[in-house]
Amino acid sequence: MRYRYQIIILFLSLLISKTIHAQSDANITGHVISNGVHIPGITIILKGTLLGTATDHTGHYQLRNLPEGEYTLRAQGIGFISEEKSVSLNKGKTIEVNFELAPDQIQLDQVVVSANRNETSRRDAPIIVNVLTPKLFENTQSSSLAGGLNFQTGLRVESSCQNCGFPQVRINGLEGPYSQILIDSRPMFSALNGVYGLEHIPASMIERVEVVRGGGSAIYGSNAVAGTINIITREPLTNSFLMDYSIQGYSKNSIGHNFNMNSSQVSDDNQSGLVTYAMFRKQDPWDANNDGFSEIGKNQAGAFGLRSFLNIGSNNKLTLELHYINEERRGGDNFTLQPHESNICEMARHNITGLALSWKHFSKDNKGYFNLYSSTQYTDRNSYYGAEKNPDAYGRTSDFILVNGLQYTRNHNLLFAPGTLTVGAEHNFNELKDAMPGYNRSIDQEVNIIGAFAQNEWKTEHMTILAGVRADKHNLLDNIVISPRLTFKYDFDNILQTRMSFGTGYRAPQAYDEDLHIAAVGGEVHLISLADDLGPERSYTISFSGDLYNNSKEMPANLLAEVFYTHLSDVFILEEKGLTPQGNVILERRNGPGATVKGINLEGKLIPAKAISLQAGFTFQKNNYEEPVYWSDKEGAEPATKMMRSPETYGYFTFTASPVKSLNLALTGTYTGTMDVPHYLADGHDRLEKTPNFFDAGFKVSINAVKFAGLTAEFYGGVKNVFNSIQSDFDSGVYRDSKYIYGPREPRTIFFGVKINRGS
Repeated sequence: MRYRYQIIILFLSLLISKTIHAQSDANITGHVISNGVHIPGITIILKGTLLGTATDHTGHYQLRNLPEGEYTLRAQGIGFISEEKSVSLNKGKTIEVNFELAPDQIQLDQVVVSANRNETSRRDAPIIVNVLTPKLFENTQSSSLAGGLNFQTGLRVESSCQNCGFPQVRINGLEGPYSQILIDSRPMFSALNGVYGLEHIPASMIERVEVVRGGGSAIYGSNAVAGTINIITREPLTNSFLMDYSIQGYSKNSIGHNFNMNSSQVSDDNQSGLVTYAMFRKQDPWDANNDGFSEIGKNQAGAFGLRSFLNIGSNNKLTLELHYINEERRGGDNFTLQPHESNICEMARHNITGLALSWKHFSKDNKGYFNLYSSTQYTDRNSYYGAEKNPDAYGRTSDFILVNGLQYTRNHNLLFAPGTLTVGAEHNFNELKDAMPGYNRSIDQEVNIIGAFAQNEWKTEHMTILAGVRADKHNLLDNIVISPRLTFKYDFDNILQTRMSFGTGYRAPQAYDEDLHIAAVGGEVHLISLADDLGPERSYTISFSGDLYNNSKEMPANLLAEVFYTHLSDVFILEEKGLTPQGNVILERRNGPGATVKGINLEGKLIPAKAISLQAGFTFQKNNYEEPVYWSDKEGAEPATKMMRSPETYGYFTFTASPVKSLNLALTGTYTGTMDVPHYLADGHDRLEKTPNFFDAGFKVSINAVKFAGLTAEFYGGVKNVFNSIQSDFDSGVYRDSKYIYGPREPRTIFFGVKINRGS
């Protein structure tokens, strides 16, 4: 019912398309080579239109029935510097256009959209955008979004609960709710979906992930305080197929299975295409200290999705995206029994259905485009959060998200330089109903946000200036929230790029947050209430960066240094306020004192030889509350003077090598420094613990061994967390503090698998 109007629009558009598309018989054919070798999977785009394709497994391509006129043809692909050529298209004529691309081994020419809501190369973007590619997910053996995010500068994924395995990502030290997570630039992660959403997104669904650090509310609205993570889903460009199965083990009693599949099909005239993907994942629970209670819970998940497009002529494009995700996770003990028969159990069953439609129209003069989009997602969740065999701890939650928006972008000459104007409006609606009768918890919440944004980007040969502002009216706030931003970039002859950025962000209060965990000693459930005068958090971020390049063919390299400073006002904090009649702990969310986060991000890439690549990133940071924050009401509990669970040093590295064509080696690792973690103790003397530092290293070996009938079989294996660098002091027993968890999310893990693919 909720999707009916979107489906009607789609079918009407498909019907109209049958009569609009003209047959010009103006065609382009050609090939793409690099260092004398034909390159598959290179995207070929006719600029100013929505027409494009990709080179096949032989490195050749063709575009049919193109519009007549003068155009620019662009060839681009990951690992190569883009190239453009002018073409003249005439009815009934076929021309040949070949490209020879130079390697872009430090990947600065990748196309990104998160910097300014428009496609631009990463090198030309006015702000720093980091990109996670499918290759990184492969090298780190990450089956979901959560696994790959650790390998980006300034990011760290942590586990926040022994029972449920709740993962969250921190950007520049700020916890998960301070980050905006987008799917195809749409805010589809609500308070409910944001909890386990990092693991709900399968790697087979992802084309790339774009990460922007710093306040981004000027273009993406609420919660874009620490940064923005934009998940770009796969789009069909050529005919291909991939199937991947792997098995992994934490121990002989904890085995996991992962299956991923995706395929794409494009019509002969490149006017339509379809990509489908599927995922299945199963993981047995893992008990680190043999107390009968899990440190990693039982998890079983499946996903299916598709993305399709239809070109209506050369200037109109319809896109449809559909996904369904099913997951059941459970932590605690006695996994063969019903949840209420366990001593402690946290269980959640999610059924998530999403649908997205968009229409993109390019102007006839090729100077602008219009984008109309609508995305919706419905989540149905059954849950159990109970201790001591409580039969009343079952709950039911439904969550509906609807995002409608439009955007208009136009190239122009305005004031002192050529520029690009982008304006738009967006409506975000979220309806959540949560009922847990046994805990007297019943929430019926609606969130309505109406926003409008405008920005202009001026470009000269060496300089880029971007100025933008967004206005949001949130139904839980009395006043309109204004979020401006300003960035400046200067390019010193492609050797050194400097950037300066100022941005603001805000985080709105809401009646529901997924903070329900059996976390306190004694098995009490924590329930969240909101203070009567709770207002929004605001942030103000300023950053300076320098990007240094060595463009030599012998040893290309890139070194980035970014200094950042963020001030938070009216920070959300939790304070114990007593117990409910059922004996559950009430935590009140209120505005606390301000806080500051400051530090430096360092990132480097080096290609010392043709088949070797090294990348590393490291973050040094400090964060402090303006006033001490009391996190426990127990006598003697030390107040926090800095943000808890936020290390001052952390980083990562990746090393890949291919000594022969059929052999690939990957060595990866993450480092986490010390941090303060709250610990609720059975004796009532709660205290802040200083954690040790951790180094989590892994390796993977892949061999392309078999080629038959156009199929390639790849066999691989490896070990994650080779040194088994894990927490040594997990709480144990029925009355453990399950939120006292830190360090790497997985112990030493042995894995092996096979991947079969066809096409580019």
